[in-house]
Amino acid sequence: MIPKKAPPVTLVIFGATGDLTRRLLIPAIINLTRSGLVGDDLAILGVGIDEGDDEFLRGRLDEFLTHLSPDGEEPTRKDDAWFSLRSRISYMSGDFTRDDIYKAIETRLGSTANAAFYLAVPPVLFGPIVEKLAVHGLMQETETCFRRVAIEKPFGTDLASAKALNARILSNVEETQVYRLDHFLGKETVQNLMTARFANMIIEGLWSNTYIDHVQITAAEVVDVGSRGKFYDATGALRDMVPNHLFQLLAMIAMEPPNSFDAEAIRNEKGKVLKALRVYSAEEAAANSVRGAYGSGDLGGKSLSAYGDTKDVAPDSRTETYVALKLYADTWRWAGVPFYLRTGKALTARDTEIVITFNKVPFAQFRETDVTRRLPPNRLVIQVQPDEGMSMEISIKRPGQSVETVPVTLDFRYSDRFDIGNTTGYESLIYDLFIGDQALFQRADSIEAGWAAVQPFLDAWVEDGSVPEPYAPGSMGPASADDLIRKDGREWHELGVVLHQRK
Repeated sequence: MIPKKAPPVTLVIFGATGDLTRRLLIPAIINLTRSGLVGDDLAILGVGIDEGDDEFLRGRLDEFLTHLSPDGEEPTRKDDAWFSLRSRISYMSGDFTRDDIYKAIETRLGSTANAAFYLAVPPVLFGPIVEKLAVHGLMQETETCFRRVAIEKPFGTDLASAKALNARILSNVEETQVYRLDHFLGKETVQNLMTARFANMIIEGLWSNTYIDHVQITAAEVVDVGSRGKFYDATGALRDMVPNHLFQLLAMIAMEPPNSFDAEAIRNEKGKVLKALRVYSAEEAAANSVRGAYGSGDLGGKSLSAYGDTKDVAPDSRTETYVALKLYADTWRWAGVPFYLRTGKALTARDTEIVITFNKVPFAQFRETDVTRRLPPNRLVIQVQPDEGMSMEISIKRPGQSVETVPVTLDFRYSDRFDIGNTTGYESLIYDLFIGDQALFQRADSIEAGWAAVQPFLDAWVEDGSVPEPYAPGSMGPASADDLIRKDGREWHELGVVLHQRK
């Protein structure tokens, strides 16, 4: 089905002079413009605290887009699509907590224009901005005019704060107007998960505890905390990644087939998975989690200071830069199947992947050979980034007279088959915001269900007063993370080895 063109809309970006707008939002909108999914009836109104006029914001974006190009050449993103969009970008400055800026926005938009408000701002401003928008009538919809608000993560810092933020927002606007973003869900591979499952009986027919031994979900980063010490020390790896990114991937893997691809049908099934995540006691949470913090050492040929020595990080910090969890989704389909999650910074590779490990064969036909000692289980590896694709690991017989098996992979990479260009992952999310499709956005109940599963870990770490286990930069995390999965007779999958080995 050919996607329809987005309707006329003004995108109001709070935090328009920030990094998110330059690096991701504007390049994504340029891509949408180039593809024809948005037209000349899209306007962008940037709102920021920096003083300046329309040309101030346009100039900053010009400078950034120019620096995207290698060797100083004109970048592909700064083409006719950019110059067409550039003339429709305007800017106003003001204090997000004061009424003046909202009155100015109200005057600029009027009461009949479609508008989407994008909150590319610190989380502490989510509630106040939504309240101000509502007070000034900027979220008031009519039969011919929509008003929507897009909110970046993190959405809350624990279960109580997530509930309070949801209550605050939903007392001012309707759930149908709220688009809680997780940029992982804009990745082609993530969106393809449902298609791969529900359009291929060979996959969906095996998608249960009858055939699957366990699932691993990993989001590894090479970068350290860098200049984000103040934010990160108040957040940590678990809060930053698990209740949003990793849980959304888990939900798409574990959800039941929806009765349609309608947004609410999909969100209902994803919500059921998150509500089925086992909520541990404090003792269970401690036994099923590992957390670490990177020490000093070499990372990518450069000397890296320990996390505790990072600027704006407390010297006695107990914040983790790595976390590994073992979880269960208590449903009939997934009963007894563990989900192992891990994420961290300053690791050996930048890689986000999902690994479905199937049960081993019963070995009856190989009982008189030594194959049983070398026959690995089949695995389906779904790589979200950096090389989006899928691969299936199977075993075959090596040519010759003896029965000797070797593992091989059947793999697919998007870049081999399709020209996906310089996409940011935000194209689908912004387009869906414009057309009103909430399928890729989180609902209030799902947000709270995710935090309910995470809360026992937060409570356990506070209660036991433990400090994160140190690990070497450029490694795959603390040794205890290996112990967490090895005690179950399993091993972590080596990141990216399948899809990267063809390069």
